Amino acid sequence: MPNLDVSDVLLDPDFMTTDLICNRIQVVPQQNGTASTSLQSTPFAGVVTTNNGLNMDRREDGTLIKGAINIHTQFNLTSGDSSTRADEIQWRGKTYIVSQVLSNAHFGQGFVKAVCELKPLSG
Repeated sequence: MPNLDVSDVLLDPDFMTTDLICNRIQVVPQQNGTASTSLQSTPFAGVVTTNNGLNMDRREDGTLIKGAINIHTQFNLTSGDSSTRADEIQWRGKTYIVSQVLSNAHFGQGFVKAVCELKPLSG
């Protein structure tokens, strides 16, 4: 199983969704010591699977819905670094933040698995 190539499945239109959008915010340093941001929105394709479903945590001030999805893709996603914030993914009317990117090269060349957490509506 360590050399199982599932590229045919992950690239199959029956499994892959093409309505994913990656919003990447890059921090651009300015000469005066401040920084500005640059937003780039890019559509991409991948296989979306559930991570932990939707969970509701009850708090004193109301409810908080938490959830996460996994995206298996060849698109280069990032969980952030010194010059780029974590990618925000839009899918089916919700926004998710990439919290972890794992190499899935053992499943086929260039694939990653991104764990994406549901972005809170407030606070």
